[in-house]
Amino acid sequence: MLTVLDAVDRQIVHAMQVDGRAPFSRVATVLGISEQTVARRWRRLRADGVVRVLGLTTPEATEPSWHIRMRVQPAAAGAVADALARRPDVSWVSLTAGGAEITCSTRPRTPRQRDALLLDRLPRTVQVIDLAAFSVLHAYVGGVYEWTGFEDPLTDEQIAALSHESARIATTPVALDPEDDLLFAALATDGRLSYAELAGVTGWSESRVARRVEALRSAGALYFDLEIASELLGHPVSALLWLGVAPADIAHVGESLAREPETAFTAVVTGPANLMVAVTCRDTAHLYRFLTDRVGALPVRSLETSTVLRRVKQAGSLMDGPRLTDPEPPPVRGR
Repeated sequence: MLTVLDAVDRQIVHAMQVDGRAPFSRVATVLGISEQTVARRWRRLRADGVVRVLGLTTPEATEPSWHIRMRVQPAAAGAVADALARRPDVSWVSLTAGGAEITCSTRPRTPRQRDALLLDRLPRTVQVIDLAAFSVLHAYVGGVYEWTGFEDPLTDEQIAALSHESARIATTPVALDPEDDLLFAALATDGRLSYAELAGVTGWSESRVARRVEALRSAGALYFDLEIASELLGHPVSALLWLGVAPADIAHVGESLAREPETAFTAVVTGPANLMVAVTCRDTAHLYRFLTDRVGALPVRSLETSTVLRRVKQAGSLMDGPRLTDPEPPPVRGR
């Protein structure tokens, strides 16, 4: 069934982008509608696979994430992409470049998990023709770096009223407690789980869960990301850009592109292209204008554009056509 979104739906989506754990009461006050309306519409958007809030570790707090580009035998592309999507350490999988290229993102928890995929599993897959892996040195995530290309955006005053007081201030890796694993696993499936639900998963008290979540947010180890099925919001054209930039210009170009409303993700990476950017647009004409006007105005030495034919997995969720699907619920401690 077609999901029809109106201006109120889109503003609720934007509000959850500003703070994915904002109470429905605060969203209602800022938007000038009832709390019941916010709750009802959010649950419908969630059930229809339009949006999901995820609680994620920031890149500085974990092992570096990796982006992988591989050329595969065309007849095997779907099967290889599906196999990658089933791996818990792979968060994004896309078919690009005529269907013979797969791009994926992996966030290994340990060096051993990283090496098992990059050095063992994929190189031995006979359908893989060649493979290149790029380590993420810095990622622009959360806050002003979210994709905001939809219509009916919130005003600056509304955004300020919704913004969470915890600023992402960490600039060095944050040591995580092994006991945090269950908490992160739960938030990675649903960032809006209540403290009572998180207590049931971790075995902690609600007050301890609340303190730990706020401490991790304030330390810069945890952020809340809103995943959007952008096709359902009228933006079906996605592309991955691989940019070559002079070292002195990396920060300027990365920051500039990360703040563009069409940009869903920007990262500084290793390899021949030192910036990777994911963009989502209304149509190919919109993508063309983004490349010529926005990218073209920056000091970029080289640009490779690869359009996304199909997203197989997005931020840990398998895709059902254009819709997000829910991952498996986290295990409850003691079971």
